[in-house]
Amino acid sequence: MSAILIVIYVLILTIFALVAYAVMQIKLFGMKVKDFWGFIEANQMLDKLYIFAKQYENMTPQEQVIYLSEAEKIFKAFDKVPDELWEEEYDKYKEVVKKYNDIRMLRWSSN
Repeated sequence: MSAILIVIYVLILTIFALVAYAVMQIKLFGMKVKDFWGFIEANQMLDKLYIFAKQYENMTPQEQVIYLSEAEKIFKAFDKVPDELWEEEYDKYKEVVKKYNDIRMLRWSSN
């Protein structure tokens, strides 16, 4: 019974050590943990917007507003982290920016 408790304590201690190490690495990279977490969430949304941008040529005005809003959130989150973290996602990011600019131009020209 005590051997199981020792293993559990060692596992818990290891988990805390790994979390502390991850936080230390994030801070050494010059970021806040909150900004890094926002980047992770934005990266997931980038994948969704990338697929959306590839599939839909003509969006309704409501879809355009939602797309613009979500894209701006992604841009803010990506601006807070170093470029090296997301350079492999650059093509997706570029495609989302292109669609963002297209929608902005379309909405601007219609006004």
